[in-house]
Amino acid sequence: MPIRAILRPLVAIAFLAALAAAATLACAASRSRDPFQLVGVDEVQKMLSEPDVAVIDANPKDVFEKNHLPGARHYRSAPLAEVLPADKSMRLVFYCASPS
Repeated sequence: MPIRAILRPLVAIAFLAALAAAATLACAASRSRDPFQLVGVDEVQKMLSEPDVAVIDANPKDVFEKNHLPGARHYRSAPLAEVLPADKSMRLVFYCASPS
């Protein structure tokens, strides 16, 4: 196999990776703070009453049905695009009972 045939896909992958990294850096530079944060139970409790917050429960269906937070949407009830709010300016809180 000629060396060009081997290098061409590698160069394309490297270019796409560099482009993705540049886009990520540009996006990060335009924000004043990290858009993702871990928050404690007390903070979530306060957020539940705020109108610009959507709460997404990532637990299995049986756990969601028994223990979901008020107003939470079930992540696995539909494709994620349908579970997320239409208003893209809303803050999102995702939670689950365990990391697995």
